[in-house]
Formats: sequence, C-alpha cells, structure tokens
Amino acid sequence: MKDKYENPLITRYASKEMSLVFSPDSKFRTWRELWIALAESEKELGLNITDEQINELKQNKNNINYELAAKKEKEFRHDVMAHIHVYGEQCPSARPIIHLGATSAFVGDNTDIVLMTRGLRLIKKKLVNLMERISNFALQYKSLPTLGFTHFQPAQLTTVGKRAALWLHEIYIDYSNLEHVINSMKMRGVKGTTGTQASFLKLFDNDHEKVKKLDYLVAEKMGFKNTYPVTGQTYSRKVDFDVLYALSSIAQSLHKITNDMRLLQNLKEVEEPFGEKQIGSSAMAYKRNPMRSERIAALARFIIANSVNPAMTASTQWFERTLDDSANKRLAIPQSFLACDSILEIAINIFSGLVVYENVINKHIEDELPFMATENILMEAVKKGGDRQELHEEIRKLSMEAGREVKEKGNKNDLLERIMKSDKFNLSDEEMSEILNPSNYIGRSSEQVEEFINEYIRPILKENKNLLGIDIQLKV
Repeated sequence: MKDKYENPLITRYASKEMSLVFSPDSKFRTWRELWIALAESEKELGLNITDEQINELKQNKNNINYELAAKKEKEFRHDVMAHIHVYGEQCPSARPIIHLGATSAFVGDNTDIVLMTRGLRLIKKKLVNLMERISNFALQYKSLPTLGFTHFQPAQLTTVGKRAALWLHEIYIDYSNLEHVINSMKMRGVKGTTGTQASFLKLFDNDHEKVKKLDYLVAEKMGFKNTYPVTGQTYSRKVDFDVLYALSSIAQSLHKITNDMRLLQNLKEVEEPFGEKQIGSSAMAYKRNPMRSERIAALARFIIANSVNPAMTASTQWFERTLDDSANKRLAIPQSFLACDSILEIAINIFSGLVVYENVINKHIEDELPFMATENILMEAVKKGGDRQELHEEIRKLSMEAGREVKEKGNKNDLLERIMKSDKFNLSDEEMSEILNPSNYIGRSSEQVEEFINEYIRPILKENKNLLGIDIQLKV
C-alpha cells in the first residue's frame, strides 16, 4: 500500500534492530512482562496469587491479539485498559490479579524506561564501532601532513590523522555522556496513582517494608538495580531530556564531522565512499556528491531540534501528572533514537571506506607552505650571519609580489624562487629543501594521536570488545 505516509526513518534509514526496539510488539510484550513481574513479586510478598495464574500469564505473554486490542481501545478510549481486557480474556484464571494495585503509568512509564535503555545500549554499540573505525583511520594517517584551517583559511600544518583525532575526541565526549545516562537509568517502579504507593500499602495491610520490597523486586525482575526514589504518577520528564540530550550530543558531533568531510571533499583531499554505479547528479554525470555526509547533517539537525521537545515537556508538567506529554513522547523519543541509529550507521559506513588523496593534499601544502616557511627561512638566514630586520623586510616585499602573482594572475606561488634569487639570503638548495619538509611543521601531531588513542580510546574498545565487528549495509 503506497497511499499512506511512510516514516522514512523506518523505510530508508534506521536499522531493523532499532525499529524493533520501539515497535508496538516490543512495547506491548514489555507491558505483559511488567504485569508478570508485578504478579510474581506480589505473590512472593504474600498476596493470594497462585502459580497457576502466573504460569497462565507467562504462557500467553507473546500471544497478543492486536485486532481485539484495537477494538477495545476504540471502545474504552484507553490503551492500557484495552490490553488488560485482552490479556484477561486469554488468561481467565489470572484475570482478577492482572495489574493489581497499579495505574496505567506502571506499564506505560516503566516500559518507556525499558525501551529507552535498550535503545541506549544499541546506540552505544554503534558508537563504539564508530570509535574503532575513526581510531584506525587516525592511526593510519597520523603522520600525513595536511593544511590546517582556521576560519577556513590556510593555517599551520596538522596531519590527516590529527584532524581525525579531533573528530574522535568529540565522539569520546559523547561516549562519556552516553555512559552516564545509561548508568543513571532507573525504573519508575511500583508507585501507584500519584506516586504515594497508597494502593499497595492497602494491599499489604499497611506493611511499609513489603511495599518498599515490591518496588525493588519488580525493578530487579526487569533488569534494573534501582527505582527513582520519588515520583508522581510518572517519572520525572527530565529523564527524557537527559536521554535525548545524549543523542543530540552525538548528532552535534557527527554534524560537525560531516561538515568537515563535505569541505574536504570539495577540496578533493578526502572523499567518502562512492559506489561503482552510484549517481551523483541526474544532470551532471561527473559529480561525486558527499550524499552520506549530507544525509547525516540532515538527520542530525532533526535530532538536535527534537531534543527541545522533552525540555519543553518537563518544564510544563502540572503537579503529579498531566497528559500533554504523551502524544509528544510517542513522536519525539522513538524518532530521535531511530535518527541517531541512522546517522551512526552512515558514519560507520563512511569511515569503513574513506578515501584520502595524498597527491592533492601535497599540492595544497606546496601552494601555501612557502608563506608558512618564511619564519624558518628567516631564522636560518640569520644563523648564517644575516640581519634579521633587513631579511624580514625583504621577505615581506617578496611575499607581497608572490601573493599578487597567485591572486591577481592565477599563477603558481613563486615565493621560494624569489627568495633563492635574492642576494640577501645565503641558503643552499639542500638547506632550503630541509626547511620546506612538511613534517617539520606538524608539531606533535603524530604523538598526540597515539597518546590520545592509547590512553583514552583503546581502554574503551577493550572494555567493549564484545560489541565490535558490525558490518553496515545502507538501505539507500
């Protein structure tokens, strides 16, 4: 059927893994897992719930009648009650104890936490693989000189690998943010209608310790160590902001990295992979557009903009709960995860086949290095007995002449020839050649790359070696 809107995040960009995390099936199966965890925990703490009832719930956990659920929701105008009734019809003996003492937020909010945590772990997997790809690239080109740029104007030399290390450092910051958020995730827990646990206190005859234990047991069964200590009907919506900010941080980094990529591809120095039959333009057959980098930029802006949604939602909640968060969350959170998954996959794909054109890089260095080398030429000439002030003025004059040749006439930079012809400099061809070796101008670039990767990145890759090795095949 092509007569309805399709979400391109699912059809074109995101992985099947991430689409599954936020699929209806994951959501509603998690609801049932929560109802089972609640019933088991209530039984363990002494409520009159039988093994037969729990086994019945488990046997039907994945047997969800979506058609009947849709019919019930249309009738009730309440999705949770619709699924309670459907589950109850499948489990007649357990029907009386499904959702016992709970409110809708018990399944809704706890499921959101579970799915976001799964999504964050999948993002971590992709992020770690990207870190490995960029690390390999940075080490491979750690010593290859290239023009540095400030204000996109030629500046002191750096290396291709050092620039990649700058990109990697952005990702390293993102990894740190992501780890913090993952480690901070807690269950909303078993808190009742306004967060007071009053219904559960009644169920357990005012036994506060059992109610506290119930909160812990359900979280443990769902794979969490802790619950948020206090909530209203919902967990604080600031949690959603923290999660989407971590995704926004990744998007910011990848947008910056691919901006650089697009500029480098224009300079013909570095190029993203280009398929054998890929078409760059429907009109200009010669073009090799950086479409992967452009796609990352487009989706990254979507993620960054989307992070405003939970910030606005968190700031406008009323007292213990208000429902103007729900529709917004259904859009903002899953789509941010899908988009972040997409840009990470594209980035991994780019760094798995990035092409470096060393001859073009060297030519650009040759065009600019004469100007950059003037200070070293001056110092060397002074060592051989020249007058520093006189030599400085001579270089200034010759630089202006050479600059006019380049800018006004489009000719080659002939500053070095002018210096060699001047009778004020006493430098041999060998001395000039040594001065003009680009490797003399890259400082500690190579060492910085190695030190950064060895001290900061390799420990992360070693710790997460079980996540490495994924191969990305883009849909489009």
